[in-house]
Amino acid sequence: MGDSVKKAAKRERKMITLKEIARECNVSPTTVSNILSGKPKVSEETRRRVLETIEKRGYRPNYIAQGLRNQKTRMIGIIAEDIAQFTTPEIVEGIMSHCEERGYRTIVKNLRLYARWSDSWYDNESRYHSILDPTLKELNSIMVDGMIYIAGHARIIHCFPQGFRTPAVMAYAIESNAGIPSVLIDDEQSAYEIVRYLISKGHRKIGVIGGRANNIHTQRRLLGYQKALFEGQILFNPSWIRYGDWEKWGAYEEAKELLKTDVTAVFCMADRMAGGVYRHLDEKGLRAGRDIAVAGFDNQDIAEYFVPGLTTTALPLKEIGHTSAQILLDQLEGGSGEKENVCEKKVYIPCSFVERDSVQQI
Repeated sequence: MGDSVKKAAKRERKMITLKEIARECNVSPTTVSNILSGKPKVSEETRRRVLETIEKRGYRPNYIAQGLRNQKTRMIGIIAEDIAQFTTPEIVEGIMSHCEERGYRTIVKNLRLYARWSDSWYDNESRYHSILDPTLKELNSIMVDGMIYIAGHARIIHCFPQGFRTPAVMAYAIESNAGIPSVLIDDEQSAYEIVRYLISKGHRKIGVIGGRANNIHTQRRLLGYQKALFEGQILFNPSWIRYGDWEKWGAYEEAKELLKTDVTAVFCMADRMAGGVYRHLDEKGLRAGRDIAVAGFDNQDIAEYFVPGLTTTALPLKEIGHTSAQILLDQLEGGSGEKENVCEKKVYIPCSFVERDSVQQI
């Protein structure tokens, strides 16, 4: 390749600057910046001309340089424990849509904790932080304005250390750092509502198949169950409580024991566990919604395809994402007093009841 061709190729590869775009379009750099930011401060003709030039010249904004100048990148870091968790994609969508509405960009970092270690990392802080800490450093190195951490399930998480300078929000779990707001589903109220529904259908012997006994979801849903029984003047019976470890086959085994207690209804704390109950009923020649009532929790896609369709409660996942982003962006854009108030909050988002045909009147 000749020298002249090399020089031409080098010029072609050179990144064009915002000032060069402005000069070529005979406008100020501020005008170009306003157009890129979507601010309605220029005529449509000018906007069209600038955007055409940007497209033709292949201009790409240097957000890191802008952040160094402005001390703000308008970029939010999203950290997911594992993007494959069924709750995570909708939370991410809720975060991204709200950020987009308010002119912020997002970057998603997937820790892949479940893919790496299944559930063996829960109590291993060293293993957990070996993946988390480099991610926090990386996001800080590209000067994100804030971070939102999405947990795979509710628990107390030691994620953001004391004195962490980047504004942050914990979604779907509780952050141990009291300065970080947490947004969670309202497990207690949602379980209360579904058990009250079972009571309204005449059921007074209501069994429960929960997840792990020490899990926050299980504990809070059990509180809602107990509250509904108390208001219905139904004596709590410990033999009605079983733990199925969130899995279909665990619930299948627990259903065998639970049905020996003559319960007329079973509240499963996850739709997957309801599948195990359905399996056991089928083997016994029984049917949900006819011989025994079954209710779930989560409203996963499988719930409507059960026969009969499963009565359950839908998780407010997009709302959790939306609310997490709203809290974070309000914190970034608000005054110091607003920051102090919002950081003290644990925000609980209610689920929505989904009635199908798995609960019969007695």
